[in-house]
Amino acid sequence: MCIINQTPEIHFHQTTTLTPEQFVAGLTDFGPGRSKLFGNSADEYLKVHHLDPSQADVTEGSVGIWERLYDDWSDLNRVVLTTTDSNVWARESGHTYTFTRHPNVTNDINVIVIREGNEAGNVARAGSELDLLVPNNAQKSS
Repeated sequence: MCIINQTPEIHFHQTTTLTPEQFVAGLTDFGPGRSKLFGNSADEYLKVHHLDPSQADVTEGSVGIWERLYDDWSDLNRVVLTTTDSNVWARESGHTYTFTRHPNVTNDINVIVIREGNEAGNVARAGSELDLLVPNNAQKSS
């Protein structure tokens, strides 16, 4: 489900059999081939500026759109990606992933994306970046 509010917030909800640890492992794998999970994260745009066990400073993008994000996954139930620089998005932009574990082996992933365009950006391209939000292989539960 996707809900777009009047404010520049986009909300997503997905039920999956992936654990939060598995999802975060994919989200924070900044190696070659990232585009296999995130279609709009081309290897030639990917630059890891800093990486430690629970945080990263990474630039990624594709097709002329790039974004530098500070990623914090120190709490595996809530991962926050904060835009620090972009040719399209203002610093008020970012992503927050929250996870709810269920005893029946499924988990809910809720994503809030804040998208505030900057003066130089073309926010009409916002839809093209949605592949960055949820990995291509996130499994839905039955």
